[in-house]
Amino acid sequence: MDKEKTMNAQDKSAATQISIRQIHPFRNHPFKVLDDDRMKDLVQSIKDNGILNPVLVRPDEQDGFEMISGHRRMHAAKLAGLTTVPAIIKEMTDDEAVIAMVDSNMQREEILPSERAFSLKMKMDAMRRQGKRTDLSQDAASESMKRMTEKTSGTEFQKLEDSWSREEVGQQAGISGRQVQKYLRLTELTEDLLNLVDQKKLSIVLAVEISRFSNELQRSLYSYIQKNGMIKKTQLDALKKFNYENLTEFSVTQVLNDAVSTKEDDGKVVLSRRELDKYFSKTVETDKRKEVILDLLDRWKRGQKRP
Repeated sequence: MDKEKTMNAQDKSAATQISIRQIHPFRNHPFKVLDDDRMKDLVQSIKDNGILNPVLVRPDEQDGFEMISGHRRMHAAKLAGLTTVPAIIKEMTDDEAVIAMVDSNMQREEILPSERAFSLKMKMDAMRRQGKRTDLSQDAASESMKRMTEKTSGTEFQKLEDSWSREEVGQQAGISGRQVQKYLRLTELTEDLLNLVDQKKLSIVLAVEISRFSNELQRSLYSYIQKNGMIKKTQLDALKKFNYENLTEFSVTQVLNDAVSTKEDDGKVVLSRRELDKYFSKTVETDKRKEVILDLLDRWKRGQKRP
């Protein structure tokens, strides 16, 4: 297909039919295209009605096109037997393409934690490269804020700028800057552990804690989970007390096992109904049993004080 003709079509704000062969996926596309029930429904819809919403692409340097928005639609079109898809062609820089790709996919009903994590990271990196302030309402910036940034330099300024970026990206995604920071931590997980998060077998809270460990230690933790089941925060807290960078998988297992076997004494004494039925008739109510037990304990205590 003549690219010049398709570009002219874009100038007229009209979608153009493009051969699927000419379109390649977005580089490092973080959103998964799954052959699930939703995909089956989409394939059937395309067979019945065609593709109602054009995909968005940008021209590449090899007379082809890079997909920006519409990976699922194009995959469904292939399964439906189509050879072309309606597309809107738009010239974009690399960073503009990243931001457009992330924003378009964030509208999906269901997004896996791993998808959200890597897409937010890609968008923040793109915004940093653009060199833009992320508090987009420049006119609203106060003089005191300007003076504060002038006095801040180096690492401190980078942290401040990152905080603005997280807040802005979070606002656009409908989450808080703190939540953005948690998702960014997930990108530091090994693939196996991140899959557990996607499968809802590992909570995001625990995953964030684990993300601060080295990859080697993360692999040891994954191995432990596979053999012993999910870990608890108390186990991770115990692991942090050691020089965990030098721990072997065997010693990691010891630390984690010891953390669950040594429980703190909370002062509670629990007696089962079966144990109490040995001494009380089943007709005696719970409050009466408690009263009798406390009375006996009081007598025992007084007897302990005698010489």
